[in-house]
Amino acid sequence: MSSGLLEDASFNQSPAFGDVDLFAADRPLADAAARLGLDAKALSACGRDYGSAETLDLGRIANENPPKLRTMDGKGNRLDLVEFHPAYHALMQKSIGHGIHASAHDGSDPQGPLASRAVRLYLATQAESGHLCPITMTHACVGALRAEPGLLKKWLPKIQSRRYDPRPLSWTKKTGVTLGMGMTERQGGTDVRANITQAVTIRTQGGGDHVEITGHKWFMSAPMCDAFLVLAQAEGGLTCYLMPRYRPDGGQNNLRFQRLKDKLGNKSNASSEVEFHAAYAERVGAEGAGVRTIIEMVNLTRLDCAIASAGWAAMATPRTCRWPATIARPRSTPSGKARAMSWRSTCCAPPAAIPRPRWIRSPGWCARPPRPSTWRRSPRRWSAR
Repeated sequence: MSSGLLEDASFNQSPAFGDVDLFAADRPLADAAARLGLDAKALSACGRDYGSAETLDLGRIANENPPKLRTMDGKGNRLDLVEFHPAYHALMQKSIGHGIHASAHDGSDPQGPLASRAVRLYLATQAESGHLCPITMTHACVGALRAEPGLLKKWLPKIQSRRYDPRPLSWTKKTGVTLGMGMTERQGGTDVRANITQAVTIRTQGGGDHVEITGHKWFMSAPMCDAFLVLAQAEGGLTCYLMPRYRPDGGQNNLRFQRLKDKLGNKSNASSEVEFHAAYAERVGAEGAGVRTIIEMVNLTRLDCAIASAGWAAMATPRTCRWPATIARPRSTPSGKARAMSWRSTCCAPPAAIPRPRWIRSPGWCARPPRPSTWRRSPRRWSAR
């Protein structure tokens, strides 16, 4: 007889999720990859990596230990650093190692580079999605940097590197870089035409020039990226600029982080409010063409948002299916067979093979459970007598 304690009541719980090949177990995904001629062996290895219990636990730890902003050291010197838990760094290294940040641009996937990367992003999201913010922006920045071929030529080798380098150094001294983006300002929100941040051109004796930007951004994610594409007002109108975290002389650029956003979700990733105090930057694209230039980056990030949303749904589906497969039996006689049903046989089986409560008429039909005889139907709500 059961003691009635918590551990003895485990028969009514689904088994722990982990050590799953997320690619091979997702039959529609695997079939689509086969039709496109993608490398199923490599994608399966990626699916096992992100579906491992260890990687899934990294995602849990990274979200339970959110980043912290350190604006100054104990002596009052500016730091403007964000500290992340080692689990976050481990996930960053994993996703950069799989090339999600740059494989669409480096020729490593000869067959369907964008599709192959999309599959890896879809799989990575199922393990942890917050760290993919700088991964996505690094992938997408190439679209905007194409408007300034000279800058792209300088930065692309570091962007394509498969080595994650979180050290607070000038990008020229690092083995790999990540890039971010800052558009939104407090007074304008999504209407970037209302931006008031100003860019002033500084001409040097050598004939080159750059700008110094003064203003702010109300929302700038992944503040530990090595550079940011930002919008600022120039003489010719709203313009796109590339702002590195360190100036060419190696000194820290004048980015002053004010605080990190207190967000409902996406806890593992930092999103900041920042001020620019005559911060060094270089123009990207034509002056006055800021929106037209940066939209090439925005479009790619929005595609990733759609892929990531599908990845979240893909992760929710098997966990949901495992629940009725485990407990869809009288609680007094738990079925070992039901408990042992695997995710693959449950999630990917025909709907008729998935145990479910009798009141669910079809997989796509949403209904209330049958009302007890003690309940009466109200015109507006269910209510008890």
